[in-house]
Amino acid sequence: MNGPSPRRRDLSVEEYCAGVLECDPAILSRALTLVESSAAPHQKMAEEMLAHLLPHTGQAIRVGITGPPGVGKSTFIEALGIQLVRNGKRLAVLAVDPSSDLSGGSILGDKTRMTRLSSEPNAFIRPSPTAGTLGGVARKTREMMLICEAAGFDVVLVETVGVGQSETMVAEMTDCFLALMLPSAGDELQGIKRGLLELVDVIAVNKADGATRQAAEVSAQQLAGALQSISANGIAVPPVLTCSAMDEQNVFAVWEEVKSHYNDLKSNGALMALRQQHNASWVWSIVDDRVRQSVRDHPAVAKIRANLEAEVLRGQMTPESAARQILEAFGVPIGDHRQAVNDGNQLPSTSNTV
Repeated sequence: MNGPSPRRRDLSVEEYCAGVLECDPAILSRALTLVESSAAPHQKMAEEMLAHLLPHTGQAIRVGITGPPGVGKSTFIEALGIQLVRNGKRLAVLAVDPSSDLSGGSILGDKTRMTRLSSEPNAFIRPSPTAGTLGGVARKTREMMLICEAAGFDVVLVETVGVGQSETMVAEMTDCFLALMLPSAGDELQGIKRGLLELVDVIAVNKADGATRQAAEVSAQQLAGALQSISANGIAVPPVLTCSAMDEQNVFAVWEEVKSHYNDLKSNGALMALRQQHNASWVWSIVDDRVRQSVRDHPAVAKIRANLEAEVLRGQMTPESAARQILEAFGVPIGDHRQAVNDGNQLPSTSNTV
């Protein structure tokens, strides 16, 4: 009769760092789990670990991949990943899945959808749930990306859910932003009008095969024309290609465009400036995350949260009123704060001015 599995031994920060630098798959996975944890002791250890690993980061190409549901992001990543590892590259994929409302875990499980790539020894796939994070990326995607770089991966791909604010969020953490499009131009053109042009670096119309090949080619032509017509203010027009992830056709040509963009950034010194800008955004992302967690975990908030949510659901209270009560329970009196702001914005007495 088998007994319960023995509890894994806790690792020290030094052991985590050594395992990551050696690219030990088991320790690498545990390090990523550590940074995902919201427990205060784990967060402290993760912070120390990242501080030690930071000098070993920065050498990988960071690529964000987004697109609407059904565009074939996972199929594309698997096709591209296999070509990359067979060309001598070490690849890490951070596949961000939508979360289950019941368990909080990943719904789609990208590792199970990339079976061929996951069997490659130089490929590492880590699915992570969004867990309520806005923007189609996981809460700790940036930290996870640095850990993968410290482990020696040459390329880090971030696959997003592809909804909401994902374009902005991915653009703020990667060197190159690749948008995959479906072979129908209408929605894609609307997406460009909403500001995709300012964020995307390469566009690829996927599923250029079989019955949808011609539609994909037409969509690519229309996208290229739209980009040319609405580009302004010195914004570089991203290249538009077609590809078939299913047939593995033209996938590496898309990668060549991604690599060309990265090399341009590196050669003209813009890469360092871009990453510095990303770090500044990262600071406020951490602040937002910690404040949100602190509010949710506050004892006074915990006492009233369920009742307030229930009243909002029943239509008996406005979200604004519920938010005000939550913040006041946390210790932020909204009314007094607004009054203080207003008082601070009043013009000073003329007798005190120079």
